Amino acid sequence: MNNITFLHPQFFYLLLVLIPMITWYVLKHNKAQASLQISTLKGFSKAPTTLRVYLRHLPIVLRSFAIVMIVFVLARPQSSNSTQNVTTEGIDIVITMDISGSMEALDFKPNRMEASKDVAVQFVSARENDKIGLVIFAGESFTQCPLTTDKATLVNLIRDMRTGMLPKDGTAIGSGLATAVSRIKDSDAKSKVIILLTDGENNMGEVAPLTAAEIAKTFGIRVYTIGVGSKGMAKFPVQTPYGTQYIEQETQIDENMMSEIANITGGQYFRATTKNGLKSIYAEIDKMEKTKIEVKEYTKRSEEFLLYAILAVVFVIAEVFIKSTLLRNLP
Repeated sequence: MNNITFLHPQFFYLLLVLIPMITWYVLKHNKAQASLQISTLKGFSKAPTTLRVYLRHLPIVLRSFAIVMIVFVLARPQSSNSTQNVTTEGIDIVITMDISGSMEALDFKPNRMEASKDVAVQFVSARENDKIGLVIFAGESFTQCPLTTDKATLVNLIRDMRTGMLPKDGTAIGSGLATAVSRIKDSDAKSKVIILLTDGENNMGEVAPLTAAEIAKTFGIRVYTIGVGSKGMAKFPVQTPYGTQYIEQETQIDENMMSEIANITGGQYFRATTKNGLKSIYAEIDKMEKTKIEVKEYTKRSEEFLLYAILAVVFVIAEVFIKSTLLRNLP
């Protein structure tokens, strides 16, 4: 059932204007009565009572109702469903993505970067009750988005990711993980998760990946690691004087290190060799990471002033009509 609330209840003080208005009307009505002294009223006992007698006070009643309706409009009535405590699922997650040049390899369609972005967007959009952040890394790391519930902004930031956003190219896995840990470690959530995605081996950065994993473990953070890239050869972009060329190179992912990071933190390592495989990995993480929390559920408020505005107009029109027809005074 909907509840009616008022955004500006202070306007109800305007109803006090009815007191002097009605008082003035009563005093004026008493003074306007003419008197005539006669010996008896027996001759008028059977005289018919006209409609004007019954309606003579109706205009002030209609005017009062019109003022009441106008005050209701000014007070902004709104309807909303009753709030209720519901149990839902939500955790804090930081997605940490490799944006090094090798992410443009063509073994995923259209390439690793675009495939990873598409799947990440689907994952974020499906986690309605989570706070999710985004960290990117190449030769160094950067927090692209802190933990937020604003999924629209986060999705746009993921879609805007591209190689070359950071000054240094390379694969600083340890730095990326350390930055993600620093962003989520102070969270009050019961479950804190980092999803670390890369297609290479750690070759840059000042923080060793396993050291970052030990720090994550200290703060109770689980790290799910994902290695992206087909097994064997793939076409990688190479900058030449004639522009970007693609050459066949072997995909090199330090799976032992990625597995160790996951094991240290209580997470799990996955290998994605296709875009569909990457979707399945995110779906599996989605199933594993469900923590029940209690939140308040609200429904969107709706404006309900229209009915009161219509009634105000009706009362004003009715007063004018009655005064100009049934209660019209002849000159």
